[in-house]
Amino acid sequence: MNRIVIFASGSGTNAENLVKFFHNSDNASVIQVLTNNPRAKVLDRAKNLKVSALSFNRIAFTKTNDVLNILKASQPDLIVLAGFLWKFPELILKEFPNKVINIHPALLPKYGGKGMYGMNVHKAVVANNEAETGITIHYVNENYDEGAIIFQSKCHVSPSDTAEDVAEKIHELEMEHFPKVIEKLLSE
Repeated sequence: MNRIVIFASGSGTNAENLVKFFHNSDNASVIQVLTNNPRAKVLDRAKNLKVSALSFNRIAFTKTNDVLNILKASQPDLIVLAGFLWKFPELILKEFPNKVINIHPALLPKYGGKGMYGMNVHKAVVANNEAETGITIHYVNENYDEGAIIFQSKCHVSPSDTAEDVAEKIHELEMEHFPKVIEKLLSE
């Protein structure tokens, strides 16, 4: 059975979707949710879904081995960033090579990098009159949004779309594709 640990910073809709998707799976299960935000809604979602959840601060993540030790104890086969907003430390990436993936709400390399998350991305897509956008699932490396691309899915952006409309379309793509891509990765 493959073990998945999810990192999230916010509401946790992607995390909840993944927990539910793998709940009755013979292949994988979400064993833990970790967050850098002690008030994140993802903690409530994890509790309601009976999944272990912990919050940590920046010191535990980047200056000590606290989070790394939690991961070593959990022995994940895959670490999934689902709306996690901090840059991942090289120390953890070295300990779990090619085992950390992220979902980004745009077609990388467009609209990636520091500060490009959530509504910031959707506002930029609309402001630049893009005809399409989408999601990118990629491996995480030491730079924001620059790891090898695993999967992309596109959607149309109409001239009348607001950033909120784009966010809704992206959310649908995330809900549909993220669990399936993870399942496929763990089956390979």
